[in-house]
Amino acid sequence: MGAQKRFIRTICLAALLVTSAANSALAHDAEAETEEGVASFYSDRFQGATTASGDTFDQQALTAAHPSLPLGSKVLVTRPDTGQEVEVLINDRGPFVQGRIIDLSKRAARELGMIRRGVAPVLVTLLD
Repeated sequence: MGAQKRFIRTICLAALLVTSAANSALAHDAEAETEEGVASFYSDRFQGATTASGDTFDQQALTAAHPSLPLGSKVLVTRPDTGQEVEVLINDRGPFVQGRIIDLSKRAARELGMIRRGVAPVLVTLLD
C-alpha cells in the first residue's frame, strides 16, 4: 500500500508540474501582446542607483522599468505618432505614476524624441 501511495503522489506531482508549466506558457503568451499607453523617462537623480535586477542604473544604457514583464525581457517601444522605435532591456520595476506603462532611460527617451515633453504615447511589444 505504501508504494501505491508514493506512486499516486508522484503522478499527482507530475500533473501539477505540467499544469503549472502550461499556465506559465499561457501567461507568457498573454504578455506577448502589444501594450499601449504612456511612457516617461527616469530623472537624473536615479543615475547610479541599483535597479530591481541588481544592475546599476545608467541613463546612457537602453534600459527600462515595467511593472510586470520579467526582468531581463527585451521589448520594442514604438511611438505610433512618429514611427520612432527603440529596443530596451527591462531591468527595473515601475513606473509608479498612474497612467504610465514604462519608464525609459534618458538615452531610450532621446531615441524616441520625447525628452522635451517628458512623456509620449507608446506601444510596448515583448520581443522574447
